[in-house]
Amino acid sequence: MSKDRLMSSCLMIVFTTIAILNNWIFIFLIMGLTIGGLYEFFYMIKKKGIPIYSYVGIFIGVMIPTSIYTRFELTKNWELLFIVIAFLLILLIQFSRQDNSNAIVGISTTLFGVLYVSWFFSFLIKIRFLLPGTEGVKLLAFIVIVTKCGDIGALLVGSWIGKHPLFPKVSPNKSIEGSLGSFAFSMIAALLFESFLPHELNFPFWHVSLIGAFFGGIGQLGDLSESLIKRDCQVKNSGKLLPGMGGVLDVIDSLLFSAPAFYLYMSSALNTI
Repeated sequence: MSKDRLMSSCLMIVFTTIAILNNWIFIFLIMGLTIGGLYEFFYMIKKKGIPIYSYVGIFIGVMIPTSIYTRFELTKNWELLFIVIAFLLILLIQFSRQDNSNAIVGISTTLFGVLYVSWFFSFLIKIRFLLPGTEGVKLLAFIVIVTKCGDIGALLVGSWIGKHPLFPKVSPNKSIEGSLGSFAFSMIAALLFESFLPHELNFPFWHVSLIGAFFGGIGQLGDLSESLIKRDCQVKNSGKLLPGMGGVLDVIDSLLFSAPAFYLYMSSALNTI
């Protein structure tokens, strides 16, 4: 691990820890990362020559986590209405344009960016408020720790003994050994922080191990998905926010998949009590 990457990692750990413990810092960090992630996504797409609607996408992308955090909802799953509003706004903008080439691609890609970055990432807020008080904080900390430990495991094991490519056409630097290391680190993290899970669920040892492996694996899919996007856009990193680590999407990519899956799983598990 390079010195820049180590310093950036330490900085992110400090900010994340503070944000998890403080609601105001938490929402500001979520909003900042959402805006940064959307900007990077739309910037990469623009480089492909696609007429993206970045300002509308970023505006709607900010409204989704804001509405979830403030519990502003007219109906259940209110945040999905913002996707419909985004679609209508983009259509109105497109009607005023002289050139209609690639209109469908531009509209579809903009909506995909909002769903992929903003909506998926906003599930961290839902996890935070799934349980009251410190119980919600511990639940949020659990999935962040499990997911990011998986990232660390993939990096350390992959750089140490990684020899067999995992998906070379998607990400040539990722290895099977690194993937197995990611599973192992996520499982260990889940077991070490098992007390962060709701005590009323009373998960046995093997169940907690599977939780770590499963959501660690989901995090890997998120990492690979972002690698696919970067590969298609022919960029190495999504941005240059953090030296040695890349951009916002490079930091949050694994959480974009693990957070929604974890929320749905825990919601189902808590409803069975």
